Amino acid sequence: MGASSDPTQDASDEQQKRSEIYTYEAPWHIYAMNWSVRRDKKYRLAIASLLEQYPNRVEIVQLDDSTGEIRSDPNLSFEHHYPPTKTIFIPDKDCQKPDLLATSSDFLRVWSISDDRVELKCLLNGNRNSEFCGPLTSFDWNEAEPKRIGTSSIDTTCTIWDIERETVDTQLIAHDKEVFDIAWGGVGVFASVSADGSVRVFDLRDKEHSTIIYESSEPDTPLVRLGWNKQDPRYMATIIMDSAKVVVLDIRFPTLPVVELQRHQASVNAIAWAPHSSCHICTAGDDSQALIWDLSSMGQPVEGGLDPILAYTAGAEIEQLQWSSSQPDWVAIAFSTKLQILRV
Repeated sequence: MGASSDPTQDASDEQQKRSEIYTYEAPWHIYAMNWSVRRDKKYRLAIASLLEQYPNRVEIVQLDDSTGEIRSDPNLSFEHHYPPTKTIFIPDKDCQKPDLLATSSDFLRVWSISDDRVELKCLLNGNRNSEFCGPLTSFDWNEAEPKRIGTSSIDTTCTIWDIERETVDTQLIAHDKEVFDIAWGGVGVFASVSADGSVRVFDLRDKEHSTIIYESSEPDTPLVRLGWNKQDPRYMATIIMDSAKVVVLDIRFPTLPVVELQRHQASVNAIAWAPHSSCHICTAGDDSQALIWDLSSMGQPVEGGLDPILAYTAGAEIEQLQWSSSQPDWVAIAFSTKLQILRV
């Protein structure tokens, strides 16, 4: 930065900078994290601990716009069995439904949030034959039909829950190996990725069949994350375990990636499609970078590969990334014990 002779200019620049990034330091390493979508709860997020012990914690935090501080409400902090692999607030922008938060670990749990406490509404165990279960790797809450949650498990299954009736809608063996992620693409359509290296799409109207959209080119390369583009459901993105590239797929042309994003310097951990634009995606990884890409030129060859349009460097490896659907100017990232929200 060059020297500036105008102190008031410096102060306003500083203010401007401050209001683009807010940081919260948790008392533990953060793994799961998610934005609330309710209109009456702006800048509210849930974060969860990654502790190598049975009791873990979930906190609900909120940015106080007037002070610029992200604060945790001690009444809305609660103990959780094992570290949650994912946490999601109910997709209810218009505040028509009870304020709920779901978490996955050994079981799927749905929590009810009131002003002064969080209570367990239900614990959902998809393994009817045993009190033990294959741990849940991930889940997704269906925005088009919010009574449905789909979970993925290391026992090779995906389970579709009706959370209003607290019953299993459908359970199917989705892959040959552990299922690592699941994403809804509409009311009755979901996709999953697995240690078997494939992306598969399922339609609940025809549960006997699935469509393989992509298989990783090298054998034994698990796919660990899946993002389905809500604004243009023809596109999805996936991450290969321990790989620095993100594979973007067009489901109309299975097996061949439409583009590969290759500007990360270390393993990619998280992907998030823009909630308000069909051609933007954010990726983050072990190189401490969060990159935003414009994919509007997708399908056309770009000399030397596509470059990101925005880059942000965090203080450590970024493990989690979420783009706010109700406030699309904001992306949240989690690294080490810090939660940061960034204006994009």
